[in-house]
Amino acid sequence: MAVKTGDVLDSVAAIAKGLSVTLRELLSPTVTEDYPDAPPKFQERYRGLHVLRRDEQGMEKCVACFLCAAACPSHCIYIEAAENTAENRISGGERYAKVYNIDYNRCIFCGYCVEACPTDAITHGHGFELASYNTAALVYRKEQLLEPPKALTQAAD
Repeated sequence: MAVKTGDVLDSVAAIAKGLSVTLRELLSPTVTEDYPDAPPKFQERYRGLHVLRRDEQGMEKCVACFLCAAACPSHCIYIEAAENTAENRISGGERYAKVYNIDYNRCIFCGYCVEACPTDAITHGHGFELASYNTAALVYRKEQLLEPPKALTQAAD
């Protein structure tokens, strides 16, 4: 079995290329984030915990059309609708979501619910700390998902 010179040169070239990548990475500056001490930096399109939005008047944007639940491939969204009344107006439409639950045990963060929503009521936020030892704690209710009213947010600043 004679070893061809071309095969040996190809092997040496591959080893040299691999070592060059290693040396280049070894000499480049290290990128480290101080996560617990400083908040992480996310890209704008990061898909984190869902947020139920409010409109300019502070009412909920969700009109309980069930399109987000229908679009969800993992069937993790559960909605119960209720009618708005003149005395108790929750959203701008005829109905509102009385119950809006997302089961993060099943959610795959695909974004289909965000795309399906005609009123832009549900979006992905930048929340990422979901870990829990209790699976029941991963079912987020409407109260946990709903963004606070603007008046409360401005008063806190």
